Amino acid sequence: MAETRQALPQDVTEAGELLRRGDYIAGRDLATVVYLALSMRRPLLLEGEAGVGKTEIAKVLAATLGRDLIRLQCFEGLDLASAAYEWNYPRQMVAIRLAEAAGSANEIGDSLYGREYLVERPLLSALEPHSGGPPVLLIDEIDRADEPFEAFLLELLSDFQLSIPELGTVRAEQPPIVIITSNRTREVHDALRRRCLYHWVNYPSYKAESAIVALKVPEFAVQLREQLIAFVHLLREQDLFKSPGVAETIDWANALTQLDVVALTPEVVNDTLGSLLKYQDDIARIQGSEAARLLAEIQAA
Repeated sequence: MAETRQALPQDVTEAGELLRRGDYIAGRDLATVVYLALSMRRPLLLEGEAGVGKTEIAKVLAATLGRDLIRLQCFEGLDLASAAYEWNYPRQMVAIRLAEAAGSANEIGDSLYGREYLVERPLLSALEPHSGGPPVLLIDEIDRADEPFEAFLLELLSDFQLSIPELGTVRAEQPPIVIITSNRTREVHDALRRRCLYHWVNYPSYKAESAIVALKVPEFAVQLREQLIAFVHLLREQDLFKSPGVAETIDWANALTQLDVVALTPEVVNDTLGSLLKYQDDIARIQGSEAARLLAEIQAA
């Protein structure tokens, strides 16, 4: 549940502190673009590998600012009815039948396209007033949607409005905070990029990732945490189908905590790689002698 509504940060330092209050450790570059997006009322496009914390930024902003979070999860074939609005056809048919029974079918006309027959989906809902102030609209994994859907978003991102042919234009009294994420499985169109501020969310540094694990898994032993972070960073240098993200690092730390592990060994790594790597080819490549070699490299450092 969101906290009591908070004022927007007044500078980059406050933006960084805002994220930190939500247990999100951000560098100054990320804090800067978040501050600019909030102060300039511009959508923010975040790109990066899966699992680096892009979606989490929207969740943290909603929680720390005390705003509603409205999430649109993109997928192939996403259309207007799923993303913005659709008409409640069953209710309209009931209204027509009742009008026919009352002998006033010729008079119902345009009333069938009033707001009472409109079903709001995430994009339209984000333009409506909310008790806690303008919501945070998360358009997650835009690269999974089809390119025509991007074209539909342009009006919303430019003017914070939606045109509904039967009803007219719905315009936000105050623009929502818009966060768009992409894992870059395909390129997002230039027209959409121009309407957004942009930031590439990279894997964190060794120091930053260690601080993240300490924050998210506080009971995790310091020495084991340093071994874990070092191993993960070595894995990211390997030729893997999908390198582990921060989310996987946290999952692995939680898994090792549940197993009461006190030190990384080849056996421990082999048994728990499924918490860290999500493709069998990657697991098969690291298990056994490769895991032992990486651990030996850590110990020799």
